[in-house]
Order: sequence, then C-alpha cells, then structure tokens
Amino acid sequence: MLPVEVSGLVVAYDGVRAVDGLDLSVSAGDSVALVGRNGAGKSTTMRVLAGLVPASHGTVHVGGVDARRDPTGARWKVGYCPDTGGLIPRATPWEHLQLAASIRGMPPGWESRASELLDRFDLTDAADRVTAGFSHGMGRRTSVVLAAFHEPEVLLLDEPFDGVDPLGVEATMQVVAEARLRGAAVLISTHLLQLATQATSEVLVLTRGRLAAAAPADELAGDVGQQRYRALLT
Repeated sequence: MLPVEVSGLVVAYDGVRAVDGLDLSVSAGDSVALVGRNGAGKSTTMRVLAGLVPASHGTVHVGGVDARRDPTGARWKVGYCPDTGGLIPRATPWEHLQLAASIRGMPPGWESRASELLDRFDLTDAADRVTAGFSHGMGRRTSVVLAAFHEPEVLLLDEPFDGVDPLGVEATMQVVAEARLRGAAVLISTHLLQLATQATSEVLVLTRGRLAAAAPADELAGDVGQQRYRALLT
C-alpha cells in the first residue's frame, strides 16, 4: 500500500461538495502538488488526509491507516502544516517544539534537530518570542518547521510558500528534498504554480473539487506551463 491512497473522495458541507470524487496517490519518496484556485478543494483534501475533517464518501489511507475509520491513527502518521492557524498564540516556537517532542515521545537529542531547523528557517532569534506577534511569513515558516520536525512518514504542507521570503522558500524546498530522500511521501497544496513545479514531480490541478488534470511537474513549468494551467482553469 502506498503512503497516500485516496479513491472517490467526497467531502460535503450542507449539501455542497467541497471535494467531489477525487482520486490521488503519493508513493514513498515522491512529492505531489495540488494546485488550483481558491475553493478548488485543496485545503479540504489536506485536512482529510491529516485526520482533521471526515470524508463523506470514498476511501482514504494514510501511512497504511484508514483515515475514515481511524483519524487519530492517521494523525500519528503525518506532519501537517495547515493553511492558516495551527500555532498557539501565547507559546514560543521553542515551546511548540518542546510540546511536539513530548507528545510524539521523541528520544533525547531532539533539541539539536529543533535548533537546526529554527536556524535554517531564520527563526533562531525568534525562538523565545510568542507567536502572536509573528508576521504571516514567520508563522508559515514556523508551521513548516513543526510539520517536518519529527520526520513523519507523510508530510502535508498546505500553502507553505504563502507570504514567505526567498530564504523561507529555499528552506522549505530543502525540507521537502530531505523528506523524499528518507522515503517520506510529500503532498503540497499551493496556488503558486512555479514553486509547485520546483518542489514536486507531479502536479494535480483541481477545479471545483474535481481533478481537472494531472501532469509531470516539468510539463507545467515556465510560460508554456502557465498557459496550459490557465486553460485548465477555464
């Protein structure tokens, strides 16, 4: 079984289908991007995979766990960067990492990885500041650090590049590359097509909760790829 396998996923809110019959899979050591306009169903799909939102219909397996039957089990398999929120306003990045290490039962020595990630994402000087005062970009970088910290089997990054400066983009790309090298499956949701094609090997274009197209990332790169992408959205 692949680390991420989704078939016929439907998520309905008050009769409206935010996701409508979606199929997707991500192999170990691979990375896939979900792209599309706002409301295309990208974030809803990520929340289902993270075990936070129940599917209305379909099958969802994450790290070998049936996320519909065992959402808590699915949550243990993933590292999740949500599209918004996810941080405790009155806690510092270091306190977030301490809490994550405790909850996950990480062995002694986690501090060195935590320090390395904070340094890589240029958050060392902010490690003891409460996140309530963070800019949007700092919050995004902190969320990526927390998602990658415990080296999960499945890494879910929802809008990790939104409002992030070039250093943060580079650090996120490095995290994705390292996750793939150790055999993790990576799924990225973003509205930034250029970065999606750089970070992943396959791009899935969603429109109105459905899969409009799937293509190798290099086929959607550059100006020609942008034109093809726009045509898929119309």
